[in-house]
Amino acid sequence: MKRILTTLVAMGLSVSAAHAEVAPTDVKFEDGAVAMSLTGTPGNAEEGYKIVTSKSFGNCVSCHAADAYEEIPFHGEVGPWLDGAGSRWSEAELRGIVTNAKMTFDGTIMPAFYKVDGFIRPGDAYTGKAAPADLPPILTAQQVEDVVAYLMTLTDD
Repeated sequence: MKRILTTLVAMGLSVSAAHAEVAPTDVKFEDGAVAMSLTGTPGNAEEGYKIVTSKSFGNCVSCHAADAYEEIPFHGEVGPWLDGAGSRWSEAELRGIVTNAKMTFDGTIMPAFYKVDGFIRPGDAYTGKAAPADLPPILTAQQVEDVVAYLMTLTDD
């Protein structure tokens, strides 16, 4: 009985370890795509919509427009329209673009939303001072998954 319990506990620990959040420095890109979920938890498209359309979170609307959220004012036109994003790119490609678009589109001005190092002269908000040594990612791993889930709903169908 003790051996069975020990085996079950060990299996449970290995299963939970497999679903641990991927740190920004451990994200694996393949041709710009990130195949593996950053959290092991499916994204929530409704939460992703809130992040995409909120100027307090992702602020995607400052650069991207979409008919899917035309009620949100002041769309930007710097980035591509997001209508049909779920048809143009795979889930892994969208995860890679949201995580760090520079891995797919060299020279893009789109910020890396899940990155903590390798910045060039970051500032500390609007203080005119250098940023502290440890910068957090703009979005959490789950927020990235939520944004990807929302973008996957924007299909040409």
